[in-house]
Amino acid sequence: MANSISLNNKPAGCSMRWIGASALALAALWPMHAHALFGDDEARKAIIELRQKVDANRQASEAADQEARDAGAADRRSLLDLSNQIEQLRAEIARLRGLNEQLAREVSELQRQQKDVQSGINERLKQVEPTKVVLDGAEFLATPAEKKDFEGAMEVLRRSEFEAAAQAFTSFVRRYPDSGYTASALYWLGNAQYASRAYKDAIESHKRLVSQFPQHLRTPEAMLAMANSQVEVKDSKGARRTLDDLVKLHPQSEAAAAARERLARLR
Repeated sequence: MANSISLNNKPAGCSMRWIGASALALAALWPMHAHALFGDDEARKAIIELRQKVDANRQASEAADQEARDAGAADRRSLLDLSNQIEQLRAEIARLRGLNEQLAREVSELQRQQKDVQSGINERLKQVEPTKVVLDGAEFLATPAEKKDFEGAMEVLRRSEFEAAAQAFTSFVRRYPDSGYTASALYWLGNAQYASRAYKDAIESHKRLVSQFPQHLRTPEAMLAMANSQVEVKDSKGARRTLDDLVKLHPQSEAAAAARERLARLR
């Protein structure tokens, strides 16, 4: 048992050499004393037992060596597998990082495109979306096109290009029949026609204003201007009737005060 314990405590690499040497030594010594101490049967039995112990120790040592080799190989395989998994994870992380960067670029590009589209939509809406306008005491909504065309006609009138202004206002009234600018456009149309001596046309324009917009701020002035055009075409009776209506319908207006003076001269 002492030999067995010492064998098990020796390093795995030296076990086989030590066992072999021990067996040879015992085999050499045994013949000199075996017959003196034991009988032949007992000697054989002791040798067999010794050989069995030696073989058991050798097998245990070999098994331990094999187990150690297997464990080392398993550890190496585990390390190799772990290294491969780490490399795979690194590759996957790199792929995902690249994909994330690509997605970020695509999102940024989509946001830029959306911003451009929205900007274009807003710009187009500005060109057609009505805005609030206050003119001659009236408040209404007008599209940018309406506003541009009306102001363009007014600019022509300010340059004293009366015939061109009359054409511009006539075009405006035809193009925008329901515009909030219509009443004012009719007033200035009649004035432009009067200035270009188209008195009958001026009478019709101002009469339309008075008929369609009786409460408009420009209506009293339009009635006074209409009476002037009627005087120019020698329609004194029509002029007095228009001035009488002006005084009756709009007695507090400045145009009514002027109408009273003209009535006194026409009678």
